[in-house]
Amino acid sequence: MLKPRLDSVQNHTSRIVRFSPEKTETPILPNHAEAWQRTCRRLRAEVGEDVFSSWFGRLELDEILDDTARLSVPTKFLKSWIQSHYTDRIVAALASEVPSVTMLSIAVRTSGRVAPTRSPDVPAPMRLDENTSRSPSFSSQPPLLFRRDNDPAPRETRHLEAEALGGSPLDRRLTFSSFLVGRSNQLAHAAAQRVAQAPATEAPLYNPLYLHASVGLGKTHLIQAVAHCAGETGRRVIYLTAEKFMYGFVSALKAQTAIAFKEKLRAIDVLVIDDVQFLQGKSIQQEFCHTLNALIDAGRQVVIAADRPPSDLESLDERVRSRLAGGLCVEMGSLDEALRVKILETRIAAARVSQPTFEVPPAVVSLVAMSIQTNGRDLDGAVNRLLAHVTLTGSPLTVETAEIAIRDLVRTREPKRVKIEDIQKLVATHFNVSRADILSSRRTATVVRPRQIAMYLAKILTLRSLPEIGRRFGGRDHTTVLHAVRKIEGLANKDGQLSEELELLKRMLMD
Repeated sequence: MLKPRLDSVQNHTSRIVRFSPEKTETPILPNHAEAWQRTCRRLRAEVGEDVFSSWFGRLELDEILDDTARLSVPTKFLKSWIQSHYTDRIVAALASEVPSVTMLSIAVRTSGRVAPTRSPDVPAPMRLDENTSRSPSFSSQPPLLFRRDNDPAPRETRHLEAEALGGSPLDRRLTFSSFLVGRSNQLAHAAAQRVAQAPATEAPLYNPLYLHASVGLGKTHLIQAVAHCAGETGRRVIYLTAEKFMYGFVSALKAQTAIAFKEKLRAIDVLVIDDVQFLQGKSIQQEFCHTLNALIDAGRQVVIAADRPPSDLESLDERVRSRLAGGLCVEMGSLDEALRVKILETRIAAARVSQPTFEVPPAVVSLVAMSIQTNGRDLDGAVNRLLAHVTLTGSPLTVETAEIAIRDLVRTREPKRVKIEDIQKLVATHFNVSRADILSSRRTATVVRPRQIAMYLAKILTLRSLPEIGRRFGGRDHTTVLHAVRKIEGLANKDGQLSEELELLKRMLMD
């Protein structure tokens, strides 16, 4: 006799009802585990290593029941974020391996959750990070630095506390020895090595060390290399993504261990924070600022990575930006052609270990290096496509076949990102005034018109808000900026010479 069981599965607002025999948790079938492993590789290729590690690193497949895949994560924050941003992508990737899957259910694992019953020959659920050699996160194996003995707190409180104090996982492959150096990242590499190898008794020379670069240029690789190297010298190191720092602080507040969280964080020797541009929330930013001040004032090393310089982190408090800008800020530029060739040759050599027949002619390497100029991840994707062509078709690579294989990775050149500082300098030079004049409170006609033109160009050539533009122009109110924009627009419609002058300035800034 079958007894109905009601399973409520939530995918945003959808609910479904299941009727199945009364039983324990459904085990993961071997074919499902293999499909999940392939799904992991597909997601890693689609979203990139950084995003994959940050958001999918602890996502597990619990079961696939009819058309629904049931996944689990260790925190409510991860559940909410994945449901809001990646549900459709995960469903699409998993459906390509298991066509019956059309819905997704995400649950939060607890420390007391009982694992599903499995027979000895059935593999455990495949984790998204199972194929990478990563250090375990604190929630699975707490580091000695933060272990608590004889803790009388309830299990749920201890679970929250553990997650609050834990670091993000490190990838053992991301070390200095595997980092490829070129003209664009030579300074950043040298500074990172100096910081990582400094004796524990020596006061930090560059503090904080702030590295910024666009996506896929190696900043995460470099700061994880710092964490690895500094840890090998005996110093206490913790590596955190901005998301992990935010969740850790919130978890500490819920567990009523905020003081312990602060004390433990301030007790380390090297703090490494990645993707600081994602740091949100007034109280969290205040705690981050206090932590920075405490560590730097105590002579502890801080290493920060972001996708833009401190002055462009508009979501962060002014005090935080000022503190970050007070250290050594190094930009990691676009990969030059020689470095792109070096990256390609390294990836090809690594692929040849498992596929000895994989040969890429020098002309193809040169073609790929010239065609793909965006970031290192696209170069990885190009090698994967070339490898697929060789292994699946069995035909040798030529320039023509390589062009076809990588055409989806060849992107048109992105427009140059214009900075407000560049606008101010160009306008000042063009109108024979100083940048200090434009930022000053002077109201003479020789200064007001260039200032209004600079504000107008900042509004149409950047994504900055009116209040932010006003702040960059000597702390002016947003209404002043709006008046300047409307004033210049009106004059340009009537004055052909001014209109031509504005177009000239635009071209000079965009070239």
